[in-house]
Amino acid sequence: MGSFFERLRYVKLVRKVVYVIIGCLSYPGLAIMNRIKITGTEHLRNLPRNNVLFVSNHQTYFMDVIAFLHIFCAVKWRKENKLGVPYYLLNPFTNVYFVSAEDTMKKTFMSRLMALAGSLTVKRTWVEEDKTVRKGLNLSDTKKILNALNRGWVITFPQGTTTPFAPGRKGTAFLVKQSHCVVIPIVIDGFNKAFHKKNLKLMQKGVLLTVSFKPPLTINYDDSLDDMLGQLMDAIEQSAEYKN
Repeated sequence: MGSFFERLRYVKLVRKVVYVIIGCLSYPGLAIMNRIKITGTEHLRNLPRNNVLFVSNHQTYFMDVIAFLHIFCAVKWRKENKLGVPYYLLNPFTNVYFVSAEDTMKKTFMSRLMALAGSLTVKRTWVEEDKTVRKGLNLSDTKKILNALNRGWVITFPQGTTTPFAPGRKGTAFLVKQSHCVVIPIVIDGFNKAFHKKNLKLMQKGVLLTVSFKPPLTINYDDSLDDMLGQLMDAIEQSAEYKN
């Protein structure tokens, strides 16, 4: 049953229906009860249809990703830096997946819905004799994400947590090095004020939500993982120099 559920996320019709449901549930909070300011969608226009990795800071479990899905769909309908009336949900852009930690994707209605929308659930922690011995992506998770990159676009959060300025994890740099993908940094703000961290519940109205897409990074794929991760963290404005 689990494998059947896994396969459903690759069925375009299923993805389209799920996008409509998620889009209708989330649109009022994004564009009516709050204000969303989007910049940099011109950097999405000529991207290839696969092997593109979006790296972003992280503020909520779901609404960050949902906002990106809205924007990708709007860009497909040639909307520039705006959402507007969400008729774009009638024919959404579904060539996108997103990485989520298994321990945050509990078996709730929302997590199951997001799984069908393209969630790539990964384990980030191994436990041995009640002790955490390693954090990062294991081999099967890495293969899962690389396969998704071969199919389309992937969204990931290098910090793996919603805590601001948490250190990045080398797994993201490893994915970049292995895939030689196009990397688009995203910087967001306001989502942790407007929405509950674990669901779509509106916590505050009138918040300015900002989503900024930066140009593709110029990457030397021969750099060390540490140097590559440092470049990623600078790009999403989560390195030490942005802390103050």
